Amino acid sequence: MYIPAPFKVTDRARLFDLIQQNSFGLLVSESNGEPFASHLPILLDRSFAPNGCLVGHMARANPQWQQAAGKTVLAVFSGPHAYISPSWYESDNVVPTWNYTAVHVYGTFRTIDDRDTLLQIVADYVEFYEATMPSPWKFDRTGDYAQKMVQAIVGFRVEISRIEGKWKLNQNHPLDRQQKVVRALDASESPLDKAVASVMQSRIGGPGATHSE
Repeated sequence: MYIPAPFKVTDRARLFDLIQQNSFGLLVSESNGEPFASHLPILLDRSFAPNGCLVGHMARANPQWQQAAGKTVLAVFSGPHAYISPSWYESDNVVPTWNYTAVHVYGTFRTIDDRDTLLQIVADYVEFYEATMPSPWKFDRTGDYAQKMVQAIVGFRVEISRIEGKWKLNQNHPLDRQQKVVRALDASESPLDKAVASVMQSRIGGPGATHSE
């Protein structure tokens, strides 16, 4: 990923936080000399030595798991993003742009075909994604239906070798312009716009800030 110095984020905890908060990723591998991608919910295991790993599953009918086994793959996670109008800068000689946060993860793809481990992966998915539901759905891993359905999936682990983070948030503009962008985004009805405003405000400091770079 092309990352100009002002936009580069290397703090692993922040990168991992973005993955967990935006866990529907794009898994990219090579197939017959061409890129092949699957859109998948992917869980993060921070404790896996030495650099953490990604864990998930895909349909057994998906050829990617066979093609990617033992090879380096790329997982892309996109955080909040928003269009930035040049009118917000209230300045001359400016152009439109797009603000966004993203993490790229590189690592070795390992297949998981053990039934008990697959059932545990599904159980972990359910626990993670049902946690915010008013009445969380329970996964019966011992039931006949679960035992049947698990035959249709293959699990995987991506052992992380490298991770990159890009927070493109108008850092190449003066602080007053950044603050104007924050105000414009925060006034929007779009949840994504407001999310970008929050990330920008956290970075530049001020009311509601949690950290700065």
